[in-house]
Amino acid sequence: MKFSLSWLNEYITLGMGVDRLADGLTMAGLEVDSVTPLYDSLEGVVVARIVEAKPHPNADKLRLCQVDVGAEERVGIVCGAPNAAEGLVVPCALPGAVLPGGIKIKKGKIRGEKSGGMLCSARELQLATDASGLMELASDLVPGMPVKEALALKDSMVEIDLTPNRPDCLSVIGIAREAGSFQEPPVKVSYPEVSLPAADASLGTIADHTSVTIDDGDLCWRYAARLVFDVTVGPSPAWLQRRLLSVGLAPINNIVDITNFVMLETGQPMHAFDFDRLAENRVVVKRAAEGEAFTTLDGKEHTLTSEMLMICDGEKSVAIGGVMGGVNSEIGEGTTRVLLESACFNPTSVRKTSKLTGIHSDASHRFERGSDLEGVLFALNRATALVAELGGGALVDGLIDENPMPYAPRTIRVNVESLNSRLGTSLGAVEMQELLCRVEFAVDVLDENTLDVVPPSYRVDVERPEDLSEEIARLWGYNNIETSYAKVVASNESYPPAFSARQAVRSAFVGIGFNEAVNYSFIREDAVDRLRFAEGDPRRRLVTIVNPISEEQKVMRTSLIAGLLASAVRNISVQERSLHLFEVGATFIAGEGETLPEEPEMLAGLVTGDRRSASWFGKEEPCDFYDLKGALEGFFDSLHIFGVSFRPMVAEACCYTRPGYTAEILVDGEVIGLAGKVHGEVLKSFELKQDVFVFEMAMGPLAARISGDRQASSIPKFPSVTRDVTIICDASVCAGDAMAAIGDEKQALIEGAWLLDHYAGENIPEGKQSLTFRVVYRSADKTLNDKAVNKIHTRIMEMLLKRFDAVLP
Repeated sequence: MKFSLSWLNEYITLGMGVDRLADGLTMAGLEVDSVTPLYDSLEGVVVARIVEAKPHPNADKLRLCQVDVGAEERVGIVCGAPNAAEGLVVPCALPGAVLPGGIKIKKGKIRGEKSGGMLCSARELQLATDASGLMELASDLVPGMPVKEALALKDSMVEIDLTPNRPDCLSVIGIAREAGSFQEPPVKVSYPEVSLPAADASLGTIADHTSVTIDDGDLCWRYAARLVFDVTVGPSPAWLQRRLLSVGLAPINNIVDITNFVMLETGQPMHAFDFDRLAENRVVVKRAAEGEAFTTLDGKEHTLTSEMLMICDGEKSVAIGGVMGGVNSEIGEGTTRVLLESACFNPTSVRKTSKLTGIHSDASHRFERGSDLEGVLFALNRATALVAELGGGALVDGLIDENPMPYAPRTIRVNVESLNSRLGTSLGAVEMQELLCRVEFAVDVLDENTLDVVPPSYRVDVERPEDLSEEIARLWGYNNIETSYAKVVASNESYPPAFSARQAVRSAFVGIGFNEAVNYSFIREDAVDRLRFAEGDPRRRLVTIVNPISEEQKVMRTSLIAGLLASAVRNISVQERSLHLFEVGATFIAGEGETLPEEPEMLAGLVTGDRRSASWFGKEEPCDFYDLKGALEGFFDSLHIFGVSFRPMVAEACCYTRPGYTAEILVDGEVIGLAGKVHGEVLKSFELKQDVFVFEMAMGPLAARISGDRQASSIPKFPSVTRDVTIICDASVCAGDAMAAIGDEKQALIEGAWLLDHYAGENIPEGKQSLTFRVVYRSADKTLNDKAVNKIHTRIMEMLLKRFDAVLP
């Protein structure tokens, strides 16, 4: 919204400078974007009197003028204006002046005659649109006086960036109300007096000439019209042109300029129709026909839909309601009879129509934010009076006012104590009343704690007590509200267990060299196929996004693996081949019927690339399944989760991993997840060309076993003793089962045991394997001797031979 200070001063008396005004408006919620001085381009333009004007000897249409510019010597200027004559007082741009449009004035010769300046028209100075001749000034002005001073052209243009909830400030009067509210003492707006001329009785009444029918009252809430006949269309007077030019609006003609002027003044968009171009001289407000073509004032053709509101005559559409008029009824030079429209349209309808047609006009900008239902007639009468005055027209008696949705004032009950509590203020009921009355709210004080507030009709944004809280806060002054801090009471409450478990998992994986990935919860719809989930697998029950960002994010994820593989693709594409990634997050399994989806929280990870890079001490080594398994063992160990084991997964249960290369992860005998090598078909579907190893586990069983409790134990004082045991057993025996069997012996002296070697091949019978385990023995209170260790070790060896039908090598 743009306005000039001189225009604003027509409605209030400003007791402040432009800087104070800008600061006050900004603090009132109307952010000032810029303050631009007007007429700075008139520096170097002075009042001049033509002392002599005679024909140019070398050009029929030019004249040689001797001009008095207040200097000792007269200045010779060549001028082509037809009204250049002796005695005329006009503006003169002296050498060095830069006129609007960047025209720089300098001395020169025109057709062989010297010219020391330029005599100017109103258009050349951008003070009006008249370019037919020199701008004539008052004869009593003193030559040499700056034109800015002579015409009192000291002014500034202010531009405000309004929020959508303040359509009442899309007018100079609206800005004046705000500016007056924060002056001390407050200043009331002086609204323009509207005095309609006497109607011409010979023309009858408006009902004799036209009618207005509203077929769709849900889209057009009010439509009012007046008629003015015998109008003369021509240029607007200088004051009106200057008002429009001051806010960057180009004057067109007196009738169109009046509608623009009234819109900027009151905030009510107006439209003027050439009455003689309306078929049957009547107006019908209705929805458009589906697919109807319509050409607007800007010369563009639009295809309409049945949801768009149109202003029609007896045969055709003549305007898009609330957006823009049509070329088939615009005001032209030959117009003599004018129908003036002032209306209120459904904001949502105008917004949709504006978007669909791609038209954002001054009218649609105001209507789609909500216009003043009660301000329709004031704006209509204001425009009618100006058309009659500046167009020399005769007013037709009466007006048409169709109002399908009459205005109903809203009364808002306000609790003073609650409002003060919300704002952190201590204002009384009377103080609040005084503040709201500054911006023309009607306020009744029912008691010291209760107010009844009726917002003015133009404040369409105020509907509830919370809106009034904002209103009082800005009128009181945001700077006057003291800063307060919430009282925070120290507490020994710990974080929720799920949060603590999540943090512990993250810390553990980062500690063993993994990086956390955070992927979108949305994935491609075909991800379940790419991951080879079997028919009937719950992970095929997808939650579909109603309005997805793209096809790549159309459904909610049912597994974290798809996101991790996509992360691997992105990293490998930028030459990051070796990756250790993990992710913790929810997955989403669609429920049956209308039930909400299940949201199991999962933990997943990925290892790919080299175990170590090439260097002087060794070649690069690609990672394998045991790198992933070792990382998981380290993870469980760091969280003190015991009873963890791995066992081969049956081929039928494998989906995105390869059968024979996949293990189930068990804790205390409960399956909580899997780890394995990604299936070749999955790698191909994700366009991965290197082996990838992944794991995925349920967070629930993990979180239940993560404890923050720790107990210290003393460092052993006595040395340990190690013994190895090798057995030859069936190839189907799992080394993990043998390790578990050693632990099941519950021997107090066994400190630990692990697989030292595995071999199958030469010198080992077919279908057999050699397993070597290292067992560590230690006593907490003495040094062990061979006899005690050998006794226990022999028992362990015999147990393994018997339990797994094994033999010694």
